[in-house]
Amino acid sequence: MTEYLLGLPLPALWFGVVFTFLGTFLFLDGFDFGAGALFATRADETEREHVLAAIGPFWDGNEVWLVVFGGALFAAFPRIYATLFSRHYLLLFGVLGTLILRGLAPEMYEQREDADWKRWWGRAFVVGSIGSPFLLGVFTGNWLLGTTLALESVLVGIAVVALTVVTGAAFLAMKVARPAPGMAVDLRRWGLRAVLAYLGLVVVLLGALLLRPAVREPLLAPGPVVLVVLSVLLVGAYVMTIRRERDLFAFLAAGGLTYALVALVGTLLWPALDPATGTTASEAAVSPLSMNILTGASAFLLPLVLTYFYILYSTFAGPVEEGGYGSH
Repeated sequence: MTEYLLGLPLPALWFGVVFTFLGTFLFLDGFDFGAGALFATRADETEREHVLAAIGPFWDGNEVWLVVFGGALFAAFPRIYATLFSRHYLLLFGVLGTLILRGLAPEMYEQREDADWKRWWGRAFVVGSIGSPFLLGVFTGNWLLGTTLALESVLVGIAVVALTVVTGAAFLAMKVARPAPGMAVDLRRWGLRAVLAYLGLVVVLLGALLLRPAVREPLLAPGPVVLVVLSVLLVGAYVMTIRRERDLFAFLAAGGLTYALVALVGTLLWPALDPATGTTASEAAVSPLSMNILTGASAFLLPLVLTYFYILYSTFAGPVEEGGYGSH
């Protein structure tokens, strides 16, 4: 029974796959979170409807990647799944609660025209949209540091919120530029503020991490340094493209920032997938037979998932129009 694929040991390959799924969730559902946070900046009801229409077809599908990430972690590294999730179960319940709030609030918002009703459900939408990435960021920071709570984890949470606003601003500007050009201009300003805030938070976070001896040496290794430099370049690309109103390219740059952040976390975690216990990916992996079965099943199922997302994003590729979507 082979233990290698594409020249890589299967545990190492699945380590990369798990973090790719996490990055995909943070990128795709990230623009939904960012749109929800930016909902708070919209006072005009028409503009608020544009925000809801822009993410309406996507948010529930995008959440699939969180399930895929959790499922892949459980299937490939059940020991890590058990210890990590049990150690942070209250935090993860908070994540689930804010995700439920984020999903429920837009649906309830549309049910009545009462001003108080809309105001409170609008606030719930914003709270869920900010709370979810913040708590996910805290969870990721705790995972990386092997702690249950640390100042650095809170900084990661705030940075993830800023990153979702970066992505959400570019996505919304791309969707509303035709029906609401003034709104798109303001959203680009929010995107610029958010990306500069994200860069500042990353600088502060890296400084704090360098004070931790256990993290300092791996953080100064070539891989993490390259990812940090790449992130700075992507911030520059985002600023340049969004100022030139090239919203699609700004959105892709935001995606690059997201994957770079997740890749940095994954690089720092390798090979000790659980720093709190020192358990490595190889030690935590299932048997070679189980991992081969998992790889074969994924090779069949993943193309189906990607096909679904291709159809979804192709169908709703146009800008937001009054009452729905147009086409390019």
